[in-house]
Amino acid sequence: MSGNPFSSPFEGYAIRDHLTNPNISVGRRTYYSGYYHGCHFEENVRYLAPDRTDVDKLRIGSFCSIGSGAVFMMAGNQGHRFDWASTYPFHYMPDFFEAPDGWVPKGDTVVGNDVWIGTEAMIMPGVTIGDGAVIGARSLVTRDVPPYAIVGGTPAKVLRYRFSDEEITLLLEFRWWEKDDESIRRNQRLLCSRDIRRLVSEWE
Repeated sequence: MSGNPFSSPFEGYAIRDHLTNPNISVGRRTYYSGYYHGCHFEENVRYLAPDRTDVDKLRIGSFCSIGSGAVFMMAGNQGHRFDWASTYPFHYMPDFFEAPDGWVPKGDTVVGNDVWIGTEAMIMPGVTIGDGAVIGARSLVTRDVPPYAIVGGTPAKVLRYRFSDEEITLLLEFRWWEKDDESIRRNQRLLCSRDIRRLVSEWE
């Protein structure tokens, strides 16, 4: 693709090295792999004005994996009021400048740590995705996702959890993503196994 920031489907980049919008914050090692859509991550963050400080923010944690074309819808209701007689955003049209502003914020959109978001998933405004969650490809996420849940569908529903309740509690208390890089390197084999109790008990 001409002008594609990615040369291969197997290439990604650290998102925070490419951010220009101050209303987006991203943790360390979180990457975007966007070869199939041929654009930078920020182009998939919709309607988030970079020159305003009074808007909802997008906050993403560390060690997240975000697939090609995953979209984050921002700007709350974008001025469309379904509780008024018309949903039309008159306020944004120059010839209706005296109309009231129908914009209603939804709150920050928050993605936890170690979250995998599949290709072309759509995250709606004000949603919180918990640590360790997995968002299936082309899912429409309209409500909060619990930690370590696997969700899919339109709208997205919990399909199952990655681990038992006890293991999820251990992971949330341990918070491996807050360890320094050298510590993580020393314990790669523990992170690449499903033995959560051993991960916590044997971490160097």
